[in-house]
Amino acid sequence: MLNESTTIAAISTAKGVGGIGVVRVSGKRALEIAKNICKADLSPRKVEFTSFKDKKNVTLDQGIVIYFPSPSSFTGEDIVEFQGHGGVMVLNLILNACLSFGAILAEPGEFTKRAFLNNKLDLSQAESVADLINASTEAAAKSAINSLRGVFSNKINNLLKNLTELRIFVEACLDFPEEDINFIDQGKVDKKLINLEKNVSEILNAARHGQLLRDGLKVALIGQPNVGKSSLLNQLAKESKAIVTEIPGTTRDPIKSDISIQGIPIHLTDTAGLRETGDIVEKLGIEKTWESIKEADITLIIVDVTDNNFDYENKLKKELPKDNEIIIIRNKIDLLKQQSRVDEQNNVTEIFISAKKGNGIKLVEKEIIKIAQREEYSSNKEDLFMARTRHIEALEKVKSALTKALLNLQSPELVAEELMIAQKFLSKITGEFSSDDLLGQIFGQFCIGK
Repeated sequence: MLNESTTIAAISTAKGVGGIGVVRVSGKRALEIAKNICKADLSPRKVEFTSFKDKKNVTLDQGIVIYFPSPSSFTGEDIVEFQGHGGVMVLNLILNACLSFGAILAEPGEFTKRAFLNNKLDLSQAESVADLINASTEAAAKSAINSLRGVFSNKINNLLKNLTELRIFVEACLDFPEEDINFIDQGKVDKKLINLEKNVSEILNAARHGQLLRDGLKVALIGQPNVGKSSLLNQLAKESKAIVTEIPGTTRDPIKSDISIQGIPIHLTDTAGLRETGDIVEKLGIEKTWESIKEADITLIIVDVTDNNFDYENKLKKELPKDNEIIIIRNKIDLLKQQSRVDEQNNVTEIFISAKKGNGIKLVEKEIIKIAQREEYSSNKEDLFMARTRHIEALEKVKSALTKALLNLQSPELVAEELMIAQKFLSKITGEFSSDDLLGQIFGQFCIGK
């Protein structure tokens, strides 16, 4: 149990006006503070309707108060929640009353941090609280709740259990060399390492899918001026986000739109047309276009199907980052009275559309999702969990350590070293091995009051 002498308080509902607002207090003095504000006896987990008063006994609001005693609370400490009317001024008055009676203002994520430090949640579960709050799609929300329930943690803990058992055997072989133990055969070390590596690969694939659901895919729309980039953005967003005119170079600053396709967040960016120009403002827009390209997972190169400027296309493809997925969008097929279709040319997908008429938009969406659902992102939908970049980096290091252990089976000392490294990185995921700096970075991203 965390020994915290301070009692923290914060408004836990979003800023703005609403029917109900919540002020949360956690710590040793939470019940004392609540009794001073409510002037009533409070029973554990029992709803009480009461008036909220300040130090001068002035009524601030009326609402309900609930007391959750330690350790059966979210933070593992005594918690009191004041639920009043959701006005900004009213909630601030209640919060100020809590502070005047001895609480201090909570830092961002401090309630969840205390839950972690009091062993109510492990680190990956704590992170999923923020992910659930910020989920932008139904699939992301379901994945976050699975992580909060411990789906991801259970997988990691099972890996840790098997890894620890193998480490114990290997260390025993090092401690008692005179026993002449057949290191590989008797311990079935090779088979166990292969199974561990396989399990890590499966979890890594699921984690990549979880990261995709959390962060989404960044898609940049690029091409020459007046080829239909803005029209395509508007079609994909299903609203007029970008100005569409016959005048080339209308788009100067990147225009962003967040959409969802089959539960996956997609972050679209319409960019300034790429061409040689003497216009200083347009040049700045083109610089921002290249910044968007560098950040993108997928680049849609939009071209005018009537132009056939293949030199421009080929030059542009060579200049794009190598890890960037490319889709060629051949727009304005309505001018040639063609049907929308998908072609594969030299391992590059080409989609023929009319952004103006809306023909072929579904084909574009389908191809984006096809990239998102490749093998490295595949996972059982019922078993999805939310994951972050740090989880994936840790799992990749675990997999690398296990691979090195397999390559050095004739040396128990090297196997033991790699297993220790693998265990260290697995433990970082759930927080068993975490630096204060890492905790500060993670919980600092939370909102105040959570």
